[in-house]
Amino acid sequence: MELLAVQSESVNIEDCVKDIVSKSQNILSSKHGIIRSSKIRLTFGAFMNLTVTLLLDSSGNNRKGILADYSPGKHKEDAIQRTLEKLNSALPRGAQIVDFEIGTYTTPVTRRTYAVGIVVYNAPLEIKSFTEYTIKERRELLAKVLENFNYNPRVLNISEIARMFGVSRDSIYYDIEQILRDRKRH
Repeated sequence: MELLAVQSESVNIEDCVKDIVSKSQNILSSKHGIIRSSKIRLTFGAFMNLTVTLLLDSSGNNRKGILADYSPGKHKEDAIQRTLEKLNSALPRGAQIVDFEIGTYTTPVTRRTYAVGIVVYNAPLEIKSFTEYTIKERRELLAKVLENFNYNPRVLNISEIARMFGVSRDSIYYDIEQILRDRKRH
């Protein structure tokens, strides 16, 4: 487990929101794991202050992130609804929300109302189509399958595997030959 914190402070709501998203992308893109929990602290005043503390569990791996956005509105309900629409449309498919916070702020002079929303999420890693696999990736996958069947290629349906990867049967036969050769060398 690892604790991480992302913090931003600004007199400008837009700058604060963009900064927190940018910082979180930089921190989380290099981290392996799943966000288990988080605490969000959002305060308004002369400065907008946004702090997100995360508990990262390295035992699994997901796409993880922090979304933050804001919207002005005629009144609080309107601003909140607009912000929620933006956040919902930006959530990755299959995302599981770990934590969220919505706050509103009305400027003292202009009486303009803003809503700020923050969402912490985990999402499944992007799944790559078999036809997008490189030769090396295809052989690594085939090697794992063969290992599970005690390196007996007769249990494989070569035509079906070739169709899944979008290659010829000859390519799959050649891959299997290479895998078996490499296994004998080692």
